Amino acid sequence: MTKEALKARCLQLIEDNKTAIIDIGQEIFAHPELGFKEHNTAALVRSTFERLGIPYRDKLAITGVRGDLKGRSDGPRVMVMGELDAVVCPLHPQADRTTGAAHSCGHNAQIASMLGAAMGLAPLADHLDGNVAFVAVPAEEYVELEYRERLRQEGQIRFFGGKQEYLRLGVLDDIDMGMMIHSHAGVRDRHFLINCDSSGFLGKLIRFTGREAHAGARPFDGINALNAAALSLLAINSQRETFREKDRIRVHPIITKGGDLVNIVPADVRMETYVRGTNLEGILDASEKVNRSLQGCAYAIGAKVDIQEMPGYLPLIQNPVLSGLFAANAETLLGAGTNIYGQELMGATDAGDVSSFMPFIHISTGGYDGDAHSQNFTVCDPEMAYVMPAKAMAMTVIDLLWDGAAQARAIRDAAAPKFTRESYLQFWDSVCAGTAQPDSF
Repeated sequence: MTKEALKARCLQLIEDNKTAIIDIGQEIFAHPELGFKEHNTAALVRSTFERLGIPYRDKLAITGVRGDLKGRSDGPRVMVMGELDAVVCPLHPQADRTTGAAHSCGHNAQIASMLGAAMGLAPLADHLDGNVAFVAVPAEEYVELEYRERLRQEGQIRFFGGKQEYLRLGVLDDIDMGMMIHSHAGVRDRHFLINCDSSGFLGKLIRFTGREAHAGARPFDGINALNAAALSLLAINSQRETFREKDRIRVHPIITKGGDLVNIVPADVRMETYVRGTNLEGILDASEKVNRSLQGCAYAIGAKVDIQEMPGYLPLIQNPVLSGLFAANAETLLGAGTNIYGQELMGATDAGDVSSFMPFIHISTGGYDGDAHSQNFTVCDPEMAYVMPAKAMAMTVIDLLWDGAAQARAIRDAAAPKFTRESYLQFWDSVCAGTAQPDSF
């Protein structure tokens, strides 16, 4: 069988399962679950692997599932990944009425497409010169931080992102390269977005502590922590001209507690912020400037400040060779002009962390209406959202694992990962300890 004949057979298998793939996507859309709680969605993944005869491991990082398809030879291992979780969007028509969870970011399509690719590839494993891992990962959305902090304190997790937990636990140690898709809200047409940028970020929990006093009778006896916090917002704004355009830095703090009573000088004030950017060096540089602003303003008022650094996500690194293979297959499916290149997407994903370990692509797709993370988000073209990505990813896997897996071997051999597991954990330890330096990684 030629490679093109193998691709044609794979596409027919996916087409034969089109209704089942769409049903999976719609089933998950109707029953959203939040991160590290995706038990029903994980069960659906397991049952599909069982039907396809794909051995799997489950309860990875609490709810994750990984199925492994063995090829005819033990060559490189290519990963197709999907995310299990929903986001909090209680006004969405399909939101869970108890938790507020809703698939207003399209992760349901990721799982459907990942399983659709498995439906096309599983019967053809004897033609692949390598292996395929189908990986369902929990908790991409950075939500319910108090719940996840409890999980961390209980020792169940260390990171708030599921892919970060996979990296910590070694679940992806044997993976050579990977791919996944993501919805692009508001793109109704049949397009794939290739080589898009995505930011990384660090999180900060900030507490200013002053001294209480009666706000009317003796304000001069107090130390106003709210003044320190308000002043720090101005100081952070004064730093913005020092942020380089190429780093695309975003700092967006909020005050989550401004005091206790209006007639008491505020002595306990809380803030949260992200420091976002498109590269690690720029993020660390901006983070240091934000910390100086917080500390200097606390000193000016006579207050104290505690800054808790929270591991965020790393910037996304798109592999150009993998992108080229996917783009060619997308054009085969949908014709010339279907691919849109290089859009800047300033959201963040823990797929960025994975891309610092291996060659990786994170493709955005059309077929959606509405706004991301909003009550009007919906799938308007189920075939484009669920089925076409399955076909394009499966075809790309065939390209990689054909002819002795020559393409996969070349990509693997040319890779220069930014981190090993050990250096990755050391990096986040240094960030949380406040010792990470912009030029250290």
